[in-house]
Amino acid sequence: MEQQPNEYHEELNSLMARRREELGALRALGIDPYPYDFPRDASSDEIVSSFVDDAPQRIVAVAGRIMSIRKMGKASFCHIQDMQGRIQAYLRKDDIGAVYDAFKLMDIGDIIGVKGYVFRTKMGEVSVHAQDVVLLSKSLRPLPIVKEKTDADGNKVTFDPFADKETRYRQRYVDLVVNPGVRATFVKRSLLVRSIRAFLDDRNFLEVETPVLQPIYGGASARPFVTHHNTLDMQLYLRIADELYLKRLIVGGFDAVYEISKNFRNEGMDRTHNPEFTSMEVYVAYKDYLWMMEMTEQMIEQAAVALNGTKTVTLGGNEINFTAPWKRLTMFGAIEQYTGKNMRSYDESALRAAAHDLHLTLDPKIGAGKIVDEIFSASVQPHLIQPTFIMDYPVELSPLAKKHRSEEGLVERFEGFVNGQEICNAFSELNDPVDQRMRFEEQVRLRERGDDEAQTMDEDFLRSLEYGMPPTAGLGIGIDRLVMLLTESESIRDVIFFPQMKPER
Repeated sequence: MEQQPNEYHEELNSLMARRREELGALRALGIDPYPYDFPRDASSDEIVSSFVDDAPQRIVAVAGRIMSIRKMGKASFCHIQDMQGRIQAYLRKDDIGAVYDAFKLMDIGDIIGVKGYVFRTKMGEVSVHAQDVVLLSKSLRPLPIVKEKTDADGNKVTFDPFADKETRYRQRYVDLVVNPGVRATFVKRSLLVRSIRAFLDDRNFLEVETPVLQPIYGGASARPFVTHHNTLDMQLYLRIADELYLKRLIVGGFDAVYEISKNFRNEGMDRTHNPEFTSMEVYVAYKDYLWMMEMTEQMIEQAAVALNGTKTVTLGGNEINFTAPWKRLTMFGAIEQYTGKNMRSYDESALRAAAHDLHLTLDPKIGAGKIVDEIFSASVQPHLIQPTFIMDYPVELSPLAKKHRSEEGLVERFEGFVNGQEICNAFSELNDPVDQRMRFEEQVRLRERGDDEAQTMDEDFLRSLEYGMPPTAGLGIGIDRLVMLLTESESIRDVIFFPQMKPER
């Protein structure tokens, strides 16, 4: 019978009450349930992997959280879990004396330290024969225990998983304890960032930091979060992108800079969007978007190998191959390929009619560039499964990109798509201050029409361009989305430790 909510809470309260009684009993025995340290000198995986039968006896000190326990008369077994995995401990009253009585007051979820010698049990499991056990933290709230069983083929089968996603995201600390695969995903996330940083550092790019609080937000088309600085009595914005400050550094004489940062956009939340997210932006003087395209595919190919040891991953039944070079399509060429219509010369009225034919509902306030983007998103993007660069966007969509050197009305821009998702965005950066001012003015007009994601005028950035910025290539990569792809995760919330959530009821 399914347990009702009030029955569950009664049981939880009963278990928590029992654990508090145990806490009192442990203190009565003179045991500090929250000591200051433990001299750990080994990890679970290292103990198991290095064990050799008939080798000299090895004494270890290992620590972790109790994940299973079998208490018997004068002997007990438990599995403790550290960051690297699990190892079994064997405890016998004849060996540890009064400590064994204290162990009987310990539970699944308690964190303990075990000192003893390594041996192999009759069942063949490498274990630690305890000579001393130290309670390091008494758990007052029971874990939602996940049970594992090995089937006839040697595969681990999980029962009763901690599977409610909202609870997992909200209580990530529990999720990490009971779901080892979640920990593995975040270890891979760290490896990805390390791989990208190493790739750029090896090319002598300079890692920098730019302001999170900005008096004028820019560098992307998005709504910002707004805050107030009391001392200066002024409104500030959390950055939506790093671009305009990083390009100021190119003006200042740095040849290649990058930043891995938290950005913030006050927009919707879905499978691929979180209002707080991580991005990497890089700017390189004297290069263009074609050069940046090659560098991007090399960097992501290297990251795939660093994470998984291979250039391929499987997503939704599709084997994705990150091997360079990636496929290249122009934006209008891709639209024609998947709609049968060449929209390159369409004006806004014709684009609206084409969107209507494709059964798209458009916001009447958006202009021609965003209509093209809507058509592309609906008709082309879902088909971009293998890594693909989409090049040469309408100028209206890209107020910070340099005009195309040979195609009127377009800019030199590319976006990278994998498995139907955008993962990066890059330009030959606009360095003509007169053109840049006209682009900002057009954005202001779009904002006056009601487009609240249009960019704002930034006079200081324009002033920096007037001092002269060399030809520059710029790139932005969404770290969270790239982690999603390379770890085969379904949601951006699966790769952010603490995603934004609605208030808990």
